[in-house]
Amino acid sequence: MTALYFLVDTVFTLYVWALILSVIFSWLIAFGVINTHNQFVYSISHMLYQITEPALRPIRRILPDMGNVDISPIILIILLQVLKVFILQDILLPLM
Repeated sequence: MTALYFLVDTVFTLYVWALILSVIFSWLIAFGVINTHNQFVYSISHMLYQITEPALRPIRRILPDMGNVDISPIILIILLQVLKVFILQDILLPLM
């Protein structure tokens, strides 16, 4: 059961880091710091997009348009942290 607790915690943590990296990559691409014509940069950017976009898309549909500001990753990180605490402390911890 401890292994399941650790696995759930690790999966949530890795997904939050993927969200943070996706945001950083989008900023670096937007400001021209990195070039998406580089195959390595493109592959990392595309992988992060494929991992994070399915969870971000519904949040972006619900949020009103705020111009160039996208707060959907922040909202998703908060929701993931709440879900993580709920799963770990209310579901898995009593089973241990």
